[in-house]
Amino acid sequence: MAIITKVSAQKRQGRYNIFLDQEYAFSVSEKTLAEFVLLKGQELSPQKINEVLDYEASAKASDLAARYLSYQPRTVKEVTDYLSQHEISRSAAKRAVNELTQLGYLDDAAYARLFVKNNLQVGKNGPGAVRRDLKKKGVDDDLIEAALADVTDEEWAGVGKRLVKSLLGQQGKIAKREVDRKMQTKLLSHGFSGSLAQAVTQDLVPEADEDQERAALAKQGLKAYKRFNRYKPGVREQKMRQYLYSHGFSGDEISAFLAGEIIPLEELEEY
Repeated sequence: MAIITKVSAQKRQGRYNIFLDQEYAFSVSEKTLAEFVLLKGQELSPQKINEVLDYEASAKASDLAARYLSYQPRTVKEVTDYLSQHEISRSAAKRAVNELTQLGYLDDAAYARLFVKNNLQVGKNGPGAVRRDLKKKGVDDDLIEAALADVTDEEWAGVGKRLVKSLLGQQGKIAKREVDRKMQTKLLSHGFSGSLAQAVTQDLVPEADEDQERAALAKQGLKAYKRFNRYKPGVREQKMRQYLYSHGFSGDEISAFLAGEIIPLEELEEY
């Protein structure tokens, strides 16, 4: 049996050094000190020392996890990974996670619902990207689907419009078809399905305005002319046609520009 011969407070608040038989043995938190009533003169068996150290490991894990959770909500996986990074044993981490779960501080279902809600309010991701993000955070598939099931297509469309709204400023500068394509590409890259992406663009982008389309064709056509003017006429026309087609203009629109119907050919050199 070992005897506690000294209990001294560390400079770090809430931590205490325990001396057994005149020699430093280990340190504990105030919580562990009170739980086992560790006072000078108390006898500790090897089994009791192991109990104290095991309890101290769990208390440390709980304190670390609680501080980690104080900044923002976390998932079970995030807390478990955090504790592992701080060299907390697997058993102590598991006890800490179970304790915080029972107290209601760790709840993956509630986390998933909050994550989805925040994305709807200020985020820019569609259901596919939200699903991937939650999966990376270790949330169970069933909990993810339950959280997503509460969201309507109209709500997702609102997120999509927020994502691509800035592209509306390109109307009149590039073809409407190209605006649509850019929006679709951006929506798909942020986890929107094809049908949702199409619904967003159809609702957000009005039918092509003739004046805007003509202005866009003139702008891009002039840019193409300046880029390829150094080539011989036949090659230049071919390259300009390819350029304008890749920017969303139809064959008829391109032919109209090349025929001088948008900007008279004799005026192109003036730009």
